[in-house]
Amino acid sequence: MRGGTGETMGKKQHAESNGAAHAGHADDEGRKKAKKKHGKHKKHHEAVVADALDGRDHQAAPKPPMDKHEYEAELERLQIEMVKLQYWVKHKGLRVVLIFEGRDAAGKGGMIKRLTEGMNPRGCRIVALGTPSDREKTQWYFQRYVAHLPSAGEIVIFDRSWYNRAGVERVMGFCTDDEYTEFMRACPEFEGMLVRSGIQLLKYWFSVSDDEQERRFKARLHDPMKRWKLSPMDLSSRDKWVEYSKAKDEMLLHTNIPEAPWFTVESDDKERARLNCMRHILVKVPYEDLPPEAVKLKPRKPAGSYVRPPKTEQFYVPQYY
Repeated sequence: MRGGTGETMGKKQHAESNGAAHAGHADDEGRKKAKKKHGKHKKHHEAVVADALDGRDHQAAPKPPMDKHEYEAELERLQIEMVKLQYWVKHKGLRVVLIFEGRDAAGKGGMIKRLTEGMNPRGCRIVALGTPSDREKTQWYFQRYVAHLPSAGEIVIFDRSWYNRAGVERVMGFCTDDEYTEFMRACPEFEGMLVRSGIQLLKYWFSVSDDEQERRFKARLHDPMKRWKLSPMDLSSRDKWVEYSKAKDEMLLHTNIPEAPWFTVESDDKERARLNCMRHILVKVPYEDLPPEAVKLKPRKPAGSYVRPPKTEQFYVPQYY
């Protein structure tokens, strides 16, 4: 009996030992899978961040300034393609949102000007909101931006956007810590909703070096056509370069989502920055060429018996030149 009992107990202990070994093996496998999964997520996150930071591994050495004629020829070619894109957006009823953010004097305004130069303003709107009113300050933060989102067939360009909260408002103390934290939490959800609703959302950060920004600020001081661009807020921001850098890095970290990643445009060379950004837009929003139907001008109808009033009855602008 004792022998039988010992044998049974031995088998039981052996089974328990095997069970524990199997359990340990399963735990090890689980940990390996979790680690592998975590590694994939980590690599994906690193890839997303690298993409948002404009692919640091792929940055090329600085190039000499572009030839003026080469730049203007390529700009015209891309502007024609942008017109084709607008035709396609209208034809397919697409909704496109372009966000342009960046430091002061980074080249956002010049980019938007060249981008929209040949486009129909009825289907391509620029939104550049000022300081929120007392009424708007009581609204849901995104509310005043939602009113400007595109309808079918429209392209809307935000010259600065809801990201004011993550940038200037954060650095200059125009929002509370709670408001900032809530924005960082809510923004990815808000943009995810826009993308799921069918809006194509592209976000561009124009990056300029401190030396180039300083050069452009000085140029604005001496150019009466650009002096209006240099606001008191711009001057205050010069002393907060590091704070703006930290705010930008935090913003990209929290809002660089797969549905709407950030794309950084190196803009020390303004001409190349404009061309690179325009070409990137044309790549990210697929389109087809829809040439408008040929229009044949018919001869004007004769005036008949109608006699126009004499020119002396009208006021004319003097011929100054």
